[in-house]
Amino acid sequence: MYILMFTMSRPAKTVSSIPGQARNALIKVGSDLRVARERRGESLRVWALRLGVSVPTLRRMEAGDPTVGVSCYAVAFFLIGKTREFANIADPSLDQQALSMEILRASRKRVK
Repeated sequence: MYILMFTMSRPAKTVSSIPGQARNALIKVGSDLRVARERRGESLRVWALRLGVSVPTLRRMEAGDPTVGVSCYAVAFFLIGKTREFANIADPSLDQQALSMEILRASRKRVK
């Protein structure tokens, strides 16, 4: 006889201390993905099957729940044809703040 034990993983600290702007971004992404699903005429059940998640997980994702794994978002973006956009979210060449900081550091070195 086998006994299976499941343990719930503890949410990361970032979940409880997520900044408002980040939280709002998740809510918007979830809402936008819901609209994309609905515009494609897909039910929650069918879309959840295509994502490989349960309907409650899909609902949480569409509500912007920060505990939903990034892989769910990756597959959702794939399903709506936005893989390239998802892959470029953190593209260093588009990070204007970091580029500005590098320029400032370089100009300080030149002054010395």
